[in-house]
Amino acid sequence: MKIGVFDSGIGGLSVANAIKLAMPEHEIIFKNDAEHVPYGTRSLDEILAFTLPVLQELVDEGVVCIVIACNTVSTNLIETLRKLIVVPLIAMEPMVKPAAKQTKTGVIAVCATPRTLESRRYAYLKEAYAPDTKVLEPDCSNWALMIEQNKVDVNAITKLVDDITRQKADVIVLGCTHYHWIEELIVEATNGKAVVLQPEQPVIRELGVVLAEIR
Repeated sequence: MKIGVFDSGIGGLSVANAIKLAMPEHEIIFKNDAEHVPYGTRSLDEILAFTLPVLQELVDEGVVCIVIACNTVSTNLIETLRKLIVVPLIAMEPMVKPAAKQTKTGVIAVCATPRTLESRRYAYLKEAYAPDTKVLEPDCSNWALMIEQNKVDVNAITKLVDDITRQKADVIVLGCTHYHWIEELIVEATNGKAVVLQPEQPVIRELGVVLAEIR
């Protein structure tokens, strides 16, 4: 079967690669919107206008479902998109629930775009699953573009992660697929003081369930 993977930029390519590894029997079609990346600081109307044509392209190419490998799109527009796109859409969103379960210090950090952090879905995740957890939201607003342009500022990232762990966060959530490309750097910067979570494997499990239903 053909499976679509969409992201604003190269972030979702890490997700597409993980799916290919887990499901080599399927054809993975990855599309992004390099012209308008990053989405995290854009208006929702802009993001919807950019996203819809690319998703429709995937449908026209025969995909049976699409993984929205973009937390910004998933947390803000997934319900709207599900009404407009005829195949199942699998969302990616910050792993607040597992992070709140895992923390021993009661402090977690969510690294995400401004648009994701401002979304109603993210507010719901915090309210529902982390009401008694302190959630740090460090300023990662320039990370996606930095990664997209392959200009990773190692010192700046290390300093930010160090600041997070100094505030006792022992779980760091990567709430943007671009950040998957610097996961090893972030893990190294924690010096063993925090675990790093990102949703590729949970999404692959959900994809397996969806494909079984389609069969």
